[in-house]
Amino acid sequence: MKILYVTAGAGGMYCGSCLRDNALAAELMSQGHDVVLLPVYTPTLTDETNVSSGKVLYGGVSVYLQQYVPLFRKTPWLLDRLWDSSLAIKAATRFSVSTDPSLLGELTLSMLQGEKGLHGKELLKLLKWLKSQPVPDVINLPNSLLIGLAGPLKRAVDRPIFCTLQGEDLFLEGLREPYKSRALGLIQEKVGDVDGFVAVSDYYARFMADYLRIPAQAMHMVPLGINLAGYGPRPHPRSGPFTIGYFARVAPEKGLHNLVEAYRFLRRDMGSGSVRLEVAGYLAPEHGGYLRGIEKQMAQWGLDGELRYRGVLDRRGKIEFLQSLDVLSVPSVYKEPKGMFLLEAMACGVPVVQPRHGAFPEILEKTGGGILVDSEDTHALAQGILSIWKDPELAETLGRQGREGVGKHYNVAQEALRTLQVYARHSAEGKVRSAELVARTSDLDRSRTD
Repeated sequence: MKILYVTAGAGGMYCGSCLRDNALAAELMSQGHDVVLLPVYTPTLTDETNVSSGKVLYGGVSVYLQQYVPLFRKTPWLLDRLWDSSLAIKAATRFSVSTDPSLLGELTLSMLQGEKGLHGKELLKLLKWLKSQPVPDVINLPNSLLIGLAGPLKRAVDRPIFCTLQGEDLFLEGLREPYKSRALGLIQEKVGDVDGFVAVSDYYARFMADYLRIPAQAMHMVPLGINLAGYGPRPHPRSGPFTIGYFARVAPEKGLHNLVEAYRFLRRDMGSGSVRLEVAGYLAPEHGGYLRGIEKQMAQWGLDGELRYRGVLDRRGKIEFLQSLDVLSVPSVYKEPKGMFLLEAMACGVPVVQPRHGAFPEILEKTGGGILVDSEDTHALAQGILSIWKDPELAETLGRQGREGVGKHYNVAQEALRTLQVYARHSAEGKVRSAELVARTSDLDRSRTD
């Protein structure tokens, strides 16, 4: 199958959606499919081999200039190459450019308007490039914020258009009014331009079907999958203090402040020197004050220096970090649709303690790799972590079940086959192969349980 898979670059940040898209595209390629992973806005940054195209369309610099400086909507394409180049885009991402949705309402609306927005020149560039390529069997957009491209792309190639749903509600909810209502209205108007929506969890499929008014027959769910190469339990027996870990973006919505509050309670029960808190993940410039505020609060509690921020980690550093933990918790305050950090931790045999909301319950129900606690209850969070510290047998059981559960339910090979099943339901060529794909997925499921 020929697949054009659009992915939205996130500049110099490791982005969960970029990691997912890249891993899925790489697996589809390994299964023999002809996949073009096309970045928009910026090149993608991944911690595995990057299989995306070297070409970036809807370059972030051009999009910004055309939004705010009318002259650039009419500049010759030849001149645009100066700021459309990968070097120029990468240079621009070195500077602090806010992705705060409260500041991006007008740009969001323009992108959702497609050919009627301010970036018509960029759409023409995309369509011209598309005509130079072999016609794909399907086109996949990375999120509903790019649904404005669905109609023009479908008219250009007359092929099914798919759209992945993997967390964009957080951005949409952050828009100021009237931009939020108008953006939701535009997406809902264009739902019919998409043949199939692919949500990354049961929770998110239900939520987004209502949020975006997506018909039931157009909604599909394909669980996340990770490339398990390199993951595994820690190579050496545990020693030293009990290590609580956090691995996600350092931002208020991810709930590090809740974990720190729980850590304060734990220190009272566990004592000095018996526990430590390790934190890793991307820290956006606008959230530097958030982390400093947490560190200041810990100092006021007499816990100065007990939180260690490890920064952004590459794949090797990420696996080593996870293997050093005794438990992981990312107590997000919003309903998380993905939870990739849980899969990565459990793939290393690390038990997790999470709030009972979003995709977390279904992930832990399938894997058996952790404990759920009441949302926003830091005492319950502390007690969940404490139960793992007190009971090494429980910790070992959760770690083993989690590792086996991820291998069975959340591996990227299974994700690829189930994605192809979704494509097959809407693709003339794919329908012929639908039964074959179902059989392959069943075989893979059985192999994971043997």
